[in-house]
Amino acid sequence: MKFTLDETTPAQATGRKYVGRVVFALLVVVAMLVGTSIGLLLVYSTDLPQVEELEHYRPGSITDLYDDHGRVIGSFALQRRVVATYDDYPKVLRDALTSVEDKDFEKHSGINVWRILGAAYRDIVSGGKVQGASTLTMQLSRNLFLTPDRTFHRKIQEILLAIQIERRFTKPQIFTLYANQIFLGHGAYGFEAASEYYFSKPARDLTLDEAALLAGLPKAPGYYSPINHPERASRRRNLVLNSMLEDGEITAEQAALAKGRPLQLRIQKDINSLAPYFVEEIRRYLEGKYGTDEVHQGGLKVYTSLNMEWQKTANQAVLDGLAAYERRHGWKGHLANAVAMGIQLGSYRHPDWDDELEEGGYVHALVTSVSPNAAAVKFGIYTSTLSQADIAWTKRKLEDILAIGDVVYVRMLSLSGDGKAKVSFEQDSGAQGALVALDNATGEIKAMVGGRDFEDSKFNRATQAMRQVGSSFKPYVYTAAIDQGSTPDDTVLDAPVTFQTGSGPYTPHNYDEKFEGLITLRRALAQSRNIPALKVADRIGIKSVIEYARRFGVTSNIPPYLPIALGSAEITLLEQTSAFSVFPNDGVRIVPRYIQKVTDYEGRVLEEDFPNVKDVISSRTARTMTSMLHEVVLHGTAVSAAGLKYPLAGKTGTTNDFTDAWFIGFSPSITCGVWLGYDEKKTLGPKESGARAALPIWIDFMKTALAGHDPGEFQSPPAVPSSPVARSVDTQDAAPGADETH
Repeated sequence: MKFTLDETTPAQATGRKYVGRVVFALLVVVAMLVGTSIGLLLVYSTDLPQVEELEHYRPGSITDLYDDHGRVIGSFALQRRVVATYDDYPKVLRDALTSVEDKDFEKHSGINVWRILGAAYRDIVSGGKVQGASTLTMQLSRNLFLTPDRTFHRKIQEILLAIQIERRFTKPQIFTLYANQIFLGHGAYGFEAASEYYFSKPARDLTLDEAALLAGLPKAPGYYSPINHPERASRRRNLVLNSMLEDGEITAEQAALAKGRPLQLRIQKDINSLAPYFVEEIRRYLEGKYGTDEVHQGGLKVYTSLNMEWQKTANQAVLDGLAAYERRHGWKGHLANAVAMGIQLGSYRHPDWDDELEEGGYVHALVTSVSPNAAAVKFGIYTSTLSQADIAWTKRKLEDILAIGDVVYVRMLSLSGDGKAKVSFEQDSGAQGALVALDNATGEIKAMVGGRDFEDSKFNRATQAMRQVGSSFKPYVYTAAIDQGSTPDDTVLDAPVTFQTGSGPYTPHNYDEKFEGLITLRRALAQSRNIPALKVADRIGIKSVIEYARRFGVTSNIPPYLPIALGSAEITLLEQTSAFSVFPNDGVRIVPRYIQKVTDYEGRVLEEDFPNVKDVISSRTARTMTSMLHEVVLHGTAVSAAGLKYPLAGKTGTTNDFTDAWFIGFSPSITCGVWLGYDEKKTLGPKESGARAALPIWIDFMKTALAGHDPGEFQSPPAVPSSPVARSVDTQDAAPGADETH
């Protein structure tokens, strides 16, 4: 039998036909799958963002404010983020993050197929939505471009974007983008900001256990918060350490030591709390000029005029002065009570506790228990005990004025590492204080206190409160007289006088209800005699006095009535303080400045401020007035300041019924103004004059601000012949008004 090569059996032919049909069917299925995949890719990629945008991507970052020595004193941000480079993140943090979030980060091309399939299978079996299995690159694409919705559509887009990102960027670039973008709880975005927030140090200084703690947060920042849920955070940290051990990144000994360490957080304090009123003034200015988005997301650098040491001194001086005032006027009670407000003792937290608690500072504390002889209080992590001796100044029994849940005001005398504190019992009855300090040579605002507590009231009493200035207005009267030819040795009669006015006679009086007879202008100003000031003002004309006040920078409305000479005009503390700087500046006014320079994210200068200088009075008049105001300190109403042994000058001010207490004073280099009063313009109490209430605060501030610096000397006034201008003062009609005291 013969066979040829192309001959086949029937069985073979049938088999070939079957194989052909299978192959054809498979080709059809493959074609359908490819077509479907291409179709799906087209559908899911039509609205994908352009990954190319990442090449120019810059996340919103913090705008920082610096003091005059380059130290951060405040910040503005919608998201607390500090943009860092790849090298800023230590290897221990990179290892911790990749071990727990993406072990194959250095190997894959954006996705881990087996993890995705495994996660998808689990979700299908459980009936849930696609979740988990995301690489760092996928998480980055989701955080930058997509919504957090857990859907198949979003997951596919996430995968496509991750692949594109991997094609365009290196692994270090991808890691850096991720590390700067991810949310890590409590307003912190990115590991640099999180490190500073949780540990008060840069990421490069993180220890193993700290790095592991942060690496565990991306999974669920709220659930694993080390502040709100320390036990969960500790367990999550240990899981990260185990993962690093499995990957060979750390040794068993290192893992054991790190897991054995307790969570040791050092939460970053609110830097805006140092000078909140000043920072708020800066914010309002910047937003008005650059817009809210740029200020809170643009990463500006704002170099301000503030001095950190001066500001700390100012804060302490105002609070100490208020405490001294409160004690002089006894216990007033009316404490807020957490229990009465429906708040459980264990969950109560006062905003004060978020600030940095320091010895010598003041804080509101919660009374947790009361017995006849003692009361336990807590604030932040500290506890303390108040005894009957601690509240002796109130002249009340402890159990009569304190109850469980009361919120009391205390001064922190000492704070120990074990959470124990020693405090003194104080009072916050609502009295307010404000302080402004200027550098005479530059006009820069070096310190600003706008009130007792910014969290309680954001109203800035240094820049926004219009208050009667009392006798601190009198220097304008005498400046006008000196500038028009009078001399400090000219005399005026301090005796009873009545001014005839359109509404009837006006008979002013002096603070002490006494009269000194014929006295020099120098003594009249030093002793703050009211009648001599009125006679001088009447002689030269009240409109002329107001015109001089305008030259000094006073812009508020001043009616042309004679009693204005005694200080019934309402002026802000900043304006009045700036005006007084004309005297040590030889007659030149430098407009107050908050900002030295502003730069953008790239370091380009957006604005740079320079002193705005205006001539006000002659140097002769300025030096003469300085010598007269120096007499106020040497022998006048501010004599208690003479103990500082520096060349100082200034003027007290007290208004009717003791509603406002002022002292505006200066050295050759610094001008500082202090105000004390109530917002509702009620009396501070009998004898609470500028010398008693405001001057001690000024002294406390200047004592520290001038320490260790060359105080300089006042320029001597030129010798001029005596003039009779102020010797023959006669009464003139004047409108009635407030009779201001010294």
